[in-house]
Amino acid sequence: MNLDFLAVAPVVALTVAVVALLMIDVQLKTPNPRWWAAWAVFGLGGATVASGFQWATHRGGDGARYFTDMIVIDGFSSFAGLVVFPVSALGLVAAWPLARSLGKRGAEFVTLVLVAAAGAHLMAAASNLIVLFIALEVFSISLYILAGFTRTRPDADEAALKYFLLGALASAIFLYGVALTFASTGTTDLDGIAEFLGSRIIFRPGILVVGIGLVVVGLAFKVSAVPFHAWAPDVYQGSPSGITGFMAATAKVAGFAALARLLTTAFDARAADWVPAVAVLAAASVVVGTLLALAQSDIKRMLAYSSVSHAGFVLTALVASGAGVEAMWFYLAAYAVAVVVAFGIVGAVAGGDSGRVSLTDFAGLGKRSPWMAGGLTLMLLSMGGIPLTAGFVGKVAVFRVAIDAGYMWLVIVGLVAAVAALFFYLRVVVLMYMQPADQDTPIAVSPGMRLVIGVGGVLTLGLGVAPWPLLTWLADALPL
Repeated sequence: MNLDFLAVAPVVALTVAVVALLMIDVQLKTPNPRWWAAWAVFGLGGATVASGFQWATHRGGDGARYFTDMIVIDGFSSFAGLVVFPVSALGLVAAWPLARSLGKRGAEFVTLVLVAAAGAHLMAAASNLIVLFIALEVFSISLYILAGFTRTRPDADEAALKYFLLGALASAIFLYGVALTFASTGTTDLDGIAEFLGSRIIFRPGILVVGIGLVVVGLAFKVSAVPFHAWAPDVYQGSPSGITGFMAATAKVAGFAALARLLTTAFDARAADWVPAVAVLAAASVVVGTLLALAQSDIKRMLAYSSVSHAGFVLTALVASGAGVEAMWFYLAAYAVAVVVAFGIVGAVAGGDSGRVSLTDFAGLGKRSPWMAGGLTLMLLSMGGIPLTAGFVGKVAVFRVAIDAGYMWLVIVGLVAAVAALFFYLRVVVLMYMQPADQDTPIAVSPGMRLVIGVGGVLTLGLGVAPWPLLTWLADALPL
């Protein structure tokens, strides 16, 4: 049993931090953000170190299963932790001014971020559909609350309610898919499902195919893939700008980690059934996300539709089944860093608790705050796939595996959409450097925001110029 708890050491570290945060906050009459920061560092730092230890011991190996085979620790889950926890830390640093402004409620805000990070990691480590559902709900409920946490704007309450109602529907669909999968295979264990499907010929696979489809639909909602993306623009726009980057990044990483493990392990024997559907979802997401982003005048809605398009690019990697997992991880890591920094800058410019943020608010930002303008420019160029950025390498990686899998038409769609997407990314750059601002008052950049931009810039350029170390690592980050 001791080994079992070592297997969930990242979650244990986060749980200790959450309990300590809440207990201390109850005792203190006045808020103490230093205590919040100390326990947040303990939780996310400890979880990152634990994930690093698990990576060192299980990367490239057979991994190990714990808690009656419901949780698996392998290179896949370990690398997920090495992405989720540092990205969560960046998101929390970017949202720190918002947390401080909440007074005593700031401790609850930090707690929800830590709980969401724990749920995201468990989604990647789950080897049983029931555990995956529980982790999904822990993660999702935390985000529902964060979306409307400020209580100062009607659109924030609207965003939280929409997210909750549509998320509950997606969870119900996912659970129904789990039930049909169990009815078809007699187990909810991922290895058990894989063994059943690999050793039997199913002459009437209708129920199983529907079950796989419903499970994919439930997770496609979480990653905002078309046509299950309708919630994303309203939720991103209404949520506090300071925390939206964390929500967007962790939702993508956790959702795709769960989807990749399910499809490439449990349902790999039925790849002929789900790969064409994933290809259609990918093409639809890339096209719809790009076209709708072109028409936006609000930067948060633009980034929301951009995230829909990026979901399509990640799905493009999964058409290669297990061979596309390395490309998926690289793209997710590059996008998670870029979107956290981008939304962090939006929050710094418009205010951490802001809702709607017009593109015109960024006119003249290059003069008012060269540091933030430069950081946002770099992140947008990475999302657009400009060479020497991590986003470019990510796109090349997903296109390569899709070509190898025989989906040249999907790559062509992606290439055309990527070129079109440069319009709305470069439009923001033009506003920042070539349009005069309504006011010339400089914008102060906090030390935390400088740290977020600096770390994000180093990672984006570093992975764009020298991606080989990470690509070599990712060969060991495959699911069992």
